[in-house]
Amino acid sequence: MGPSRRIRADAERNMARILDAAEEVLAVEPNASLERIADAAGLGRATVHRRFPSRTALLDALAEQLTQRYLLGLEEARVKTAPPLIALYRLTQTVFALKLSHRFAIQLTAALTPAVLDGLDLLFARLRDAGTITAADAAWCRRVYLALLHEVHDLPPDSPALTSSTTADETETKVDLLIRTTLGALGGSAAPWAHQAPDPMAKTSNSNPPPQTLENSGGA
Repeated sequence: MGPSRRIRADAERNMARILDAAEEVLAVEPNASLERIADAAGLGRATVHRRFPSRTALLDALAEQLTQRYLLGLEEARVKTAPPLIALYRLTQTVFALKLSHRFAIQLTAALTPAVLDGLDLLFARLRDAGTITAADAAWCRRVYLALLHEVHDLPPDSPALTSSTTADETETKVDLLIRTTLGALGGSAAPWAHQAPDPMAKTSNSNPPPQTLENSGGA
């Protein structure tokens, strides 16, 4: 590896360390300084300031990183081609995983770019075209889904809405609850989902890996 490639590789590693540290620190201390983040990353403060001259620049980078995770999640869910209910299930798994791994960045509405929102709208348009829901406005459907996502995610483990489930896995229970509630709210029925819902205990060769989340947005 030549000197220029080594320098580039080092810069990429430092960037990843800074963003990881920022996510971890800001999730606990939302107003933490760049100096605090540099310490958590194990890097010199000058290194962090050279890469991110301001807090705004760092937040922009966190939002962009999350945007790319959203777009990857939409691609992995195959929102354009998979049966729409299965795509909704895969995407909802992705969302819950991201809400856990990006607890701070998930609050940055800038991460929900037009491309991300268009992907969601396409999914709900396909659900409507398939007769799974009756609500006609895909953007409205997306807003309902994201609002319910926030509420379901924040349910305590002992909520009757969760304890009535026969599924032992809390995240899978929340995924199931969100899908059923969303379908009902958008004029559909949970009956088709009952037939298509994957068994969370089943391991198949083509099962979707836990993807990397969407949340309430000004654009959502």
